[in-house]
Amino acid sequence: MSNAPAVEGAGAAPSERGIERSPHVRRLTADDFPAVYRAELGYVLRTLRRLGVREADLEDVAHEAFVAVVRHLPDYDPERPIRRWLFGFAFRMASDYRKRAHNVNEVPASSPDATEPLGPDTALDDARRRALLLQVLDALDFEKRSLIVMHDLDGVPVPEIAETLGVPLNTAYSRLRLARKAFQEELSSRGRRSFASKQGGRP
Repeated sequence: MSNAPAVEGAGAAPSERGIERSPHVRRLTADDFPAVYRAELGYVLRTLRRLGVREADLEDVAHEAFVAVVRHLPDYDPERPIRRWLFGFAFRMASDYRKRAHNVNEVPASSPDATEPLGPDTALDDARRRALLLQVLDALDFEKRSLIVMHDLDGVPVPEIAETLGVPLNTAYSRLRLARKAFQEELSSRGRRSFASKQGGRP
C-alpha cells in the first residue's frame, strides 16, 4: 500500500522491549502479569488515547483492559508479538467506552500523549506532532482511527486487522484505504485552516 499518513511513527512496528521472546518461550501465567504490566502500561495508555479515550478516563479504562489481560494470560501465543495481542484488549475497551451513553456527546480533548515526558528543544516539536496526530484522529470515526492506529502506527498486518474487525481481507484493505484518505483530507484541511488563520492575522 502507498500514500501512508505522514505522521511520526507511521508504518513502524513498536519494539517489544519489556518481554523477551524466543521460539521456545513458555506460555504466560498470572506470575508473569507484573512484568507485562510494568513493560506495557505506557503502550496501552498511549493506544487507548489514540483510540479516543479521554485523558481523564485513561487510567480507569486501562485498568479494565489489564483485568481482562490477566484473565486471558494463558491464552497468549508466545509466537505472536505481545503488543499486537494487547492491542486487541485496548481496542475492545475503547470500543465499549465510546458506546457508553455518558460519552456519546463528549469529544476528547486533543493534547500530547500524557505517558511520554517532554523535554526542551526537539521535544516541543515532538509534542506538537503528537498533538496534531491526536487532533486528526479525534476527527475520524472509531473504525477509521482504529485502522490508522493499527496499521500505520502499530504496524499490524492487514490480515490481522481483518481478523480483529471480523471482516474479509479485501474489505479490510478497502477500509484502510478509506481511512487513510480521510486522515489525509483532515490533515490537509487543518493545514489550510492554519495557513488562513496566519494570513488573516497579518497587519
